[in-house]
Amino acid sequence: MADQKTCFKRVDYVLSDLLQYVDLGDIGLPDIQRPFVWSNAKVRDLFDSMYKGFPVGYLLFWENASVPGARQIGGGEKAHTYPNRLIVDGQQRLTSLFAVFRGRTVLDSDYRERAIEIAFNPKTRRFDVADAAIRRDPEWISNISDLWASGRSSRKIVNDYLEQVSKKAALTDDEEEEIAHNLDNLFDLQRYPFTALEIAPTVDEEEVADIFVRINSEGVKLNQADFILTLLSVFWDQGRAELESFCRAARKAPSPGEPASPFNHFIEPDPDQLLRVSIALGFLRGRLKSVYQILRGRHPDTGEVSADLRDAQFATLAEAQGHVLNLTNWHQFLSALIGAGFRSGEMISSQNALLYSYALYLFGRVRLKVPEHKLQKAIGRWFFFASLTGRYTNSPESVMDADLNRIKGLTAADAFLTVLDELIANELTNDYWAITLPSQLATSSARNPQLFAYVASQNRIGANVLFSHKKVSELIDPSLRTRKKALERHHLFPRAYLEEHVTQDQTEINQTANFALLEWPENIDIGKKPPSEYMVEIRDRFADRESELTAMSIAHALPEAWEAMPYADFLEKRRGLMAAIIRKGFSSLE
Repeated sequence: MADQKTCFKRVDYVLSDLLQYVDLGDIGLPDIQRPFVWSNAKVRDLFDSMYKGFPVGYLLFWENASVPGARQIGGGEKAHTYPNRLIVDGQQRLTSLFAVFRGRTVLDSDYRERAIEIAFNPKTRRFDVADAAIRRDPEWISNISDLWASGRSSRKIVNDYLEQVSKKAALTDDEEEEIAHNLDNLFDLQRYPFTALEIAPTVDEEEVADIFVRINSEGVKLNQADFILTLLSVFWDQGRAELESFCRAARKAPSPGEPASPFNHFIEPDPDQLLRVSIALGFLRGRLKSVYQILRGRHPDTGEVSADLRDAQFATLAEAQGHVLNLTNWHQFLSALIGAGFRSGEMISSQNALLYSYALYLFGRVRLKVPEHKLQKAIGRWFFFASLTGRYTNSPESVMDADLNRIKGLTAADAFLTVLDELIANELTNDYWAITLPSQLATSSARNPQLFAYVASQNRIGANVLFSHKKVSELIDPSLRTRKKALERHHLFPRAYLEEHVTQDQTEINQTANFALLEWPENIDIGKKPPSEYMVEIRDRFADRESELTAMSIAHALPEAWEAMPYADFLEKRRGLMAAIIRKGFSSLE
């Protein structure tokens, strides 16, 4: 058996060289993983370990094959037009060090810029995260970035510190010497040694991801989207910046008078999620596996990388992303979910279902010009169906790939709508409604997609809250800001009653079919009373409105005389009635 050649080499660096390579653009930082997520306390611990001479781990680089026309990660004027090395593992460490030594801000997990301020006490050799008390204390250097980013000499900084701290208390010669020594050691962190493993450029992205996982058990597993986002940083940094800007804006409601924004009550998207939508629309692919090579400009037959082919593929992606980030498209799609009875992220069990439904919406709107009134209904039905059945829960890329294959050759709006209807009809058969769905409701999960479909159906049919004149849709409005939720999930057979008289099995007690949405004061009033007792009081309240109570009971899938039923019989009967409500709500979208 032939010897297997190693696919990496070991290279030793000192920190100052690493930072210079980042400055020059020879090392691409920090775009192969998600934004900077370390806390300032973790950065403090990193500096403390380095100061004490402890090892802080390997770096893992991936040598980048020379591709003409690439852009440098991070923007700005660089000596290298493209990075020779991309950082695969150690991004958080190197980003921390670069930000502190160069006095730069970082992008956090919410895509907002923040400064990393690490303080150092030269008398005690202690590091800490800067706060108001530290900033007022002359014994602390409140931001060690000033030591390297200010341009002042080390001698000047030492003398200024000694003068400052002497105003608080006189220093002996030995104390001054020790402080100067401690500050010199801090300056010398620029010479801290690092070892990097550099993976050969011939290794593909899947093998790189596998290497990352094998040597870094604590890391987040790299996926295809991570590598594609890296390509955006290298070849189309504006596109990645637009993605991140959209995602940042989606996390904060605009103030009155501000322009429209992507903020919504359904999802706070991440760049990799919207990237999937763009790829589905632009390349009609659900799987990202082959898209990386497509965007690199690799010819499918020869395997050669072509700058012209790469530019053409990025132009396709740019056009698709323009539609994905278009606020009119975004808001119109989300209004289709509202029209289907879904009101907020609390009713979304699968973000994949939302994102892939958005891709199908854009396909219909952009490619086939489906009339908006038809498209709204069709996509509302599709999302309802996909959410209800968990269509994109298992192997979502493969399922979406199959869905896209069904529509990729279509040129007419009606044909598109017909395909969606056929895919829905193939799954939502009479057996599904009568057998499968009731069995799926036999759960105690509070995030059950069938439960969300049930509430959406109550919205669709205009159901009142149980025992109330108010609509369900009114009280689950996400724009309401109350100290206590207007609606609460209430045990129809109270927990205390069941534990004493029927079962102590919490799975049985918390069955979906044992819950109904009530206004919270009603919930408190019912308390521990069994339904046979509290329903007497409620029927008295509705004595002159019996038809209203009957309609309300039907809308909440309550069997006739349910309060007198054995608990197990009640659950079974109500599951069937809940399934019928879901079917009625879904049918209202036809």
